[in-house]
Amino acid sequence: MHYFSYKGNVLYAEDVPLEALAREYGTPLYVYSKATVLRHIQAYKKAFCGSGGILCFALKANSNGAVLKLLAEEEAGADIVSGGELFRALKAGISPSKIVYAGVGKTAAEIEFALKKKILMFNVESGEEMEAINRVAGGLGVKAPVALRVNPDVDPRTHPYISTGMKKYKFGMPVEDALEFYGKAAKMEHIRITGIHQHIGSQLTDLAPFRDSLKKLLPVVEKLRGSGIDLKYLDLGGGLGIRYSRDENPPVPSQLAGSLLPLIKGLGVTVVVEPGRSIIGNAGVLLTKCLYRKSTGEKNFVIVDAGMNDLLRPSLYGSFHEVLPAIKSRRAFQVADVVGPICESGDFLAKDRRMPVVKEGETLCVMGAGAYGYSMSSNYNSRPRGAEVMVDGKSHRLVRRRETYQDLIKGEL
Repeated sequence: MHYFSYKGNVLYAEDVPLEALAREYGTPLYVYSKATVLRHIQAYKKAFCGSGGILCFALKANSNGAVLKLLAEEEAGADIVSGGELFRALKAGISPSKIVYAGVGKTAAEIEFALKKKILMFNVESGEEMEAINRVAGGLGVKAPVALRVNPDVDPRTHPYISTGMKKYKFGMPVEDALEFYGKAAKMEHIRITGIHQHIGSQLTDLAPFRDSLKKLLPVVEKLRGSGIDLKYLDLGGGLGIRYSRDENPPVPSQLAGSLLPLIKGLGVTVVVEPGRSIIGNAGVLLTKCLYRKSTGEKNFVIVDAGMNDLLRPSLYGSFHEVLPAIKSRRAFQVADVVGPICESGDFLAKDRRMPVVKEGETLCVMGAGAYGYSMSSNYNSRPRGAEVMVDGKSHRLVRRRETYQDLIKGEL
């Protein structure tokens, strides 16, 4: 559910016409709906937090400070994968007691930063990382709270680049080796075992992989308890997909909770969930303007001012994003590629898309760009990154200014 819809022939974000935002702030422009973000947060809180669960938003999806402040005000936590994300989460007011730290390449400086801020726990991805955390914690004279990320070797049935729960990928420890790693951790002087973690991938549209992976995790929990290692937290990870095309119908948080929570009823653990895309994905869009139209006789092209540096997902994953006109009108349809100005043949937002014939100067809206839009953007081809705007009912405000040419050389010597 999101609050982007047509009223008559005009596409709105809540109560604000998107065309008006494009005129005021320029394009490319990322637009977020506050009501949509809050609705999705509440859906997760209702599904998982009524029984004491912890909601930790995955910052890699979108780390804008205004978005994170909304989450902090709703008492959500954070799932982070870098020291920079920890800095952002704390700056926005997210409590360190609700921050979990994953990622396979934590540096000693990042580990020290997180220990000093007293985060909830590290989700540890390898034996050598565990040794590093123990070493840094020893230098500070503290015990580091850790959960081991267990790789259940379950196929999440998603794009291989965002699949993380199989042995052939770099994440986590093999499920059959989990007891051995926990045993080693229990002997480390500056490690305090607090939980167990799994995360099998992103943009999952089927509940079965979630259930299959959890079923592989539960025997590990029972065996650990049998050996005297009691776990306080069970981190289920994230990865719930969103609707990018009209053909997709992914589960909602209540369905995910209904599928998983009965399996752990009576286990006596606090559940942690790490949604990212399913909170912010459909809460944001990318506005872009048609610069030119072109036909080669074989292909029609709509050339816009947003490129793969603004929204990388179509080029990187071959993903689908719906492209809608900001103002509808009666017109003929054509099949065209929507492409950007980047000097790469892989620079496109949509391919072979049946769409209304677009006019030069017209504003188009790329849906579902709230997750992995700005957060994956870059200055490739020395292009300044776009602005970000938050809409709240009839009001709107700039939450990140558009970069300038001077920003491109900031920091260069």
